[in-house]
Amino acid sequence: MELYSTKGQVENVNFQEALFKGLPDDNGLYMPTNIPKLDQSFIDSIENYSFQEIAFEITKTLIGDEIPVDDLKTIIDDAVNFEAPVVKVTEDIHVLELFHGPSLAFKDFGARFMSRVMSYFLQKKASEINILVATSGDTGSAVAQGFLGMPGINVTILYPSGKVSVNQEKQLTTLGQNITALEVDGVFDDCQKLVKEAFLDNELTEKLNLSSANSINIARLIPQSFYYAWAYAQVKKLGRKIAFCTPSGNFGNICGGLIAFKMGIPIEWFVAATNANDVVPEYLRTKEFTPRPSVATISNAMDVGNPSNFPRVLALMDNDYRTVIKKIVGKTYSDDETKACMKSVEQDTGYVMCPHTAVGYLGMKEVLAERGNDILGIVLSTAHPAKFNDIVDDVIGKELQLPAKLEAIVNKEKISIPMTTDFTAFKAFLLK
Repeated sequence: MELYSTKGQVENVNFQEALFKGLPDDNGLYMPTNIPKLDQSFIDSIENYSFQEIAFEITKTLIGDEIPVDDLKTIIDDAVNFEAPVVKVTEDIHVLELFHGPSLAFKDFGARFMSRVMSYFLQKKASEINILVATSGDTGSAVAQGFLGMPGINVTILYPSGKVSVNQEKQLTTLGQNITALEVDGVFDDCQKLVKEAFLDNELTEKLNLSSANSINIARLIPQSFYYAWAYAQVKKLGRKIAFCTPSGNFGNICGGLIAFKMGIPIEWFVAATNANDVVPEYLRTKEFTPRPSVATISNAMDVGNPSNFPRVLALMDNDYRTVIKKIVGKTYSDDETKACMKSVEQDTGYVMCPHTAVGYLGMKEVLAERGNDILGIVLSTAHPAKFNDIVDDVIGKELQLPAKLEAIVNKEKISIPMTTDFTAFKAFLLK
């Protein structure tokens, strides 16, 4: 697998180099020089394969022989060891539940795959690495769970103080071992800026062997293509064309869908649904991309004012605005609209959604009304509603039972280190 930087100012690298480097030296993003097609015979019979078999086929097709087949199968079987069912909510809108992993969020797929691939290569080199990751909520908990106890890997997670849910915070601050949580006095964009500055600092990269587990790392994107293909496999028997709505913040998840599409999975279009942080929907309407400070919403994992993966969206669409708007529709919704959706869907169907999933549901419902034509809409349900029970319980008027994975951490002590947005202080902490 050969990868280039979206800024085009450095030499191409292989998958292993991109995995550990995270960001190219020109501050671009790594992207495959070529996205190969899956064999058509495989796609034609995809409903006969398991989730793990589909994930293996996609990975093998993308990365080639950089990991031997038997080792790759072991990695996939360990990383993708939980389900992602498509659940019918209405006749035309189904939900792809991506919250059955250890942290109850879709980011488990990327974090578990990446941690195991990194550990595989590190064991061969007998070396250590330091992971830096910024989170607006679910990334942190997924990375913490995915990398916990992995040999040769130390993880530092930066999260915005007071801007993640109580349960999300507990998931990333109660593990200990090789996981350190920094509580930053700022917003997600400040956390992300600190991480990016660290990667561009020669002293840090030389002394600490840094890498990132954010969706800026190509190893996080690859497994996010798995479940788009798996969703298609589950609904193929219905004989309907499909479209996806992806609740979007940093825009890595929709990149996974675009990769699946480029590899041959038949997807009519995508909806990128955001909360008030609507930089990309605004671009899709106006052709103007204007990053701005993020604003806090109840769908906090999507509170991103400058989506890092946006250049990848453009690259996957050949950097052609007309191609982008033909394949992707942007929608944005307020907190009030999100709450109303959560309440009405629960009352009408009994299905309970987290705020992020509700934003996706609203986007799919609106776009189906505009361009339906017997399309089956699949909404990515990105997190278990109980992760946001402080919001969900109040909206639907009943108390959700906490899953065992959450109940186990509720009474654990939070351990975090306060951090300002000053890079000098952050650098001093890392070096110490």
